[in-house]
Amino acid sequence: MDPARPLRRSRQRLLGGVCGGLADWLGWDRTLVRVLYVLVSILSAAFPGILVYVILWIVIPEA
Repeated sequence: MDPARPLRRSRQRLLGGVCGGLADWLGWDRTLVRVLYVLVSILSAAFPGILVYVILWIVIPEA
């Protein structure tokens, strides 16, 4: 994570660019972040994945 690099939604997106933006910000592979997000959403009853994604889509500015 580079503190000078702000969190932005990715322009190379499948849906809203949230996972791609998080991957770019963290310096991780986009596919890995997407798979992890889906797995956490499915396997955890306490993590409302769709709701969190929509909120992040609204809150995180576009690149």
